Amino acid sequence: MRKFRVQVNGTTYEVEVEEIGGAPAITRPAPIAAVPTAPAPAPAASKASPIPASRNGNAVSAPMPGTVTDVRVKVGDKVDPRTVVMMLEAMKMENEIYAGREGTVSEVVVQKGASVNTGDLLMIIDPA
Repeated sequence: MRKFRVQVNGTTYEVEVEEIGGAPAITRPAPIAAVPTAPAPAPAASKASPIPASRNGNAVSAPMPGTVTDVRVKVGDKVDPRTVVMMLEAMKMENEIYAGREGTVSEVVVQKGASVNTGDLLMIIDPA
């Protein structure tokens, strides 16, 4: 038996796995009983720009960490909820970021090439 520490969705588990000799083969894994251990420490606070409370309802924030590969709108552009305002590369995939509301772009906080974390402010869209 070998012991491993595995983290799933922020919870750390300690598991025991039986190692079977011979050539590696792909088989259906047997169920593993996991026993939760102490939770992992919280990640350090991001140094990203916080969303001002007064503009929180108008903010478009990053849904995941990644790199901004394209900004498709500029200040003054009118958008609807289905307008793609930005492209974000995460895990080697291009992700479309939608406006999510109707209005006018009043501020674009990030530019092409910027690295963002989950929740970082990308832009402000004032209601129509």
